[in-house]
Amino acid sequence: MSKGLSKSDAARTRRRVRVRRKISGTAERPRLSVFRSNRFIYAQLIDDIQGQTLAAASSLESGGQAEGATATVAAAERVGELLAERAKAKAIEAVVFDRGGYRYHGRVAALADGARKGGLVF
Repeated sequence: MSKGLSKSDAARTRRRVRVRRKISGTAERPRLSVFRSNRFIYAQLIDDIQGQTLAAASSLESGGQAEGATATVAAAERVGELLAERAKAKAIEAVVFDRGGYRYHGRVAALADGARKGGLVF
Protein backbone atom coordinates (compact mmCIF):
# COMPACT_ATOMS: atom_id res chain seq x y z
CA MET A 1 0.00 0.00 0.00
CA SER A 2 1.31 3.44 -0.95
CA LYS A 3 1.90 6.15 1.63
CA GLY A 4 1.66 8.99 -0.88
CA LEU A 5 4.26 10.66 -3.04
CA SER A 6 7.80 9.42 -3.22
CA LYS A 7 10.56 11.78 -2.08
CA SER A 8 11.45 12.71 -5.67
CA ASP A 9 7.81 13.35 -6.63
CA ALA A 10 7.27 15.44 -3.50
CA ALA A 11 10.39 17.47 -4.28
CA ARG A 12 9.21 18.06 -7.86
CA THR A 13 5.83 19.19 -6.55
CA ARG A 14 7.53 21.68 -4.23
CA ARG A 15 9.67 23.00 -7.11
CA ARG A 16 6.60 23.27 -9.38
CA VAL A 17 4.66 25.25 -6.78
CA ARG A 18 7.65 27.53 -6.18
CA VAL A 19 8.06 28.22 -9.91
CA ARG A 20 4.33 28.81 -10.53
CA ARG A 21 4.09 31.21 -7.62
CA LYS A 22 6.46 33.51 -9.52
CA ILE A 23 5.03 33.32 -13.04
CA SER A 24 1.60 33.74 -14.58
CA GLY A 25 0.31 33.68 -18.13
CA THR A 26 -2.00 36.15 -19.85
CA ALA A 27 -3.78 36.11 -23.19
CA GLU A 28 -1.02 38.27 -24.71
CA ARG A 29 1.82 36.31 -23.09
CA PRO A 30 0.61 32.85 -22.03
CA ARG A 31 2.46 30.35 -19.86
CA LEU A 32 4.17 27.51 -21.75
CA SER A 33 3.67 24.62 -19.34
CA VAL A 34 5.63 21.38 -19.74
CA PHE A 35 4.72 17.92 -18.45
CA ARG A 36 7.15 15.07 -18.92
CA SER A 37 6.24 11.42 -18.46
CA ASN A 38 8.41 8.38 -19.06
CA ARG A 39 6.83 7.77 -22.48
CA PHE A 40 5.70 11.19 -23.74
CA ILE A 41 6.15 14.94 -23.32
CA TYR A 42 3.29 17.42 -23.34
CA ALA A 43 3.23 21.21 -23.65
CA GLN A 44 0.42 23.73 -23.48
CA LEU A 45 -0.03 27.47 -23.65
CA ILE A 46 -2.21 28.60 -20.75
CA ASP A 47 -3.95 31.89 -20.04
CA ASP A 48 -4.02 31.83 -16.23
CA ILE A 49 -6.35 34.83 -15.94
CA GLN A 50 -9.14 33.15 -17.94
CA GLY A 51 -8.11 29.64 -16.94
CA GLN A 52 -7.99 28.49 -20.56
CA THR A 53 -5.61 26.40 -22.62
CA LEU A 54 -4.91 28.33 -25.82
CA ALA A 55 -2.85 25.68 -27.64
CA ALA A 56 -1.40 22.28 -26.87
CA ALA A 57 0.94 19.70 -28.39
CA SER A 58 2.39 16.37 -27.35
CA SER A 59 4.73 13.68 -28.59
CA LEU A 60 1.62 11.53 -29.09
CA GLU A 61 0.64 13.62 -32.10
CA SER A 62 3.87 15.12 -33.42
CA GLY A 63 4.69 12.17 -35.66
CA GLY A 64 6.85 10.54 -33.02
CA GLN A 65 4.75 7.39 -32.80
CA ALA A 66 5.18 6.71 -36.50
CA GLU A 67 8.94 6.82 -35.98
CA GLY A 68 8.65 4.79 -32.80
CA ALA A 69 10.35 7.30 -30.49
CA THR A 70 8.14 9.51 -28.34
CA ALA A 71 10.38 9.99 -25.28
CA THR A 72 13.51 11.28 -26.97
CA VAL A 73 15.13 14.70 -27.17
CA ALA A 74 14.27 14.81 -30.90
CA ALA A 75 10.60 14.13 -30.15
CA ALA A 76 10.58 16.91 -27.55
CA GLU A 77 12.04 19.33 -30.07
CA ARG A 78 9.32 18.38 -32.59
CA VAL A 79 6.69 19.06 -29.91
CA GLY A 80 8.16 22.53 -29.32
CA GLU A 81 8.10 23.31 -33.03
CA LEU A 82 4.51 22.05 -33.35
CA LEU A 83 3.40 24.17 -30.39
CA ALA A 84 5.11 27.24 -31.86
CA GLU A 85 3.32 26.64 -35.16
CA ARG A 86 -0.05 26.46 -33.37
CA ALA A 87 0.76 29.57 -31.34
CA LYS A 88 1.64 31.51 -34.50
CA ALA A 89 -1.75 30.54 -35.96
CA LYS A 90 -3.37 32.22 -32.92
CA ALA A 91 -1.08 35.30 -33.17
CA ILE A 92 0.91 34.42 -30.03
CA GLU A 93 4.57 35.37 -30.25
CA ALA A 94 5.77 35.75 -26.65
CA VAL A 95 5.35 33.27 -23.80
CA VAL A 96 6.49 32.68 -20.22
CA PHE A 97 8.29 29.34 -19.87
CA ASP A 98 7.14 27.07 -17.02
CA ARG A 99 9.45 24.09 -16.66
CA GLY A 100 7.00 22.45 -14.25
CA GLY A 101 9.52 21.58 -11.57
CA TYR A 102 11.79 19.69 -13.99
CA ARG A 103 15.41 20.63 -14.55
CA TYR A 104 16.06 22.74 -17.64
CA HIS A 105 17.95 19.90 -19.26
CA GLY A 106 17.41 17.15 -21.81
CA ARG A 107 13.86 16.85 -23.11
CA VAL A 108 12.63 20.00 -21.34
CA ALA A 109 15.44 22.10 -22.84
CA ALA A 110 14.90 20.50 -26.26
CA LEU A 111 11.21 21.41 -26.17
CA ALA A 112 12.14 25.01 -25.31
CA ASP A 113 14.71 25.12 -28.12
CA GLY A 114 12.16 23.76 -30.59
CA ALA A 115 9.63 26.40 -29.53
CA ARG A 116 12.27 29.11 -29.98
CA LYS A 117 13.21 27.69 -33.37
CA GLY A 118 9.51 27.87 -34.29
CA GLY A 119 9.46 31.58 -33.47
CA LEU A 120 8.26 31.88 -29.86
CA VAL A 121 10.07 34.46 -27.76
CA PHE A 122 11.00 33.76 -24.12
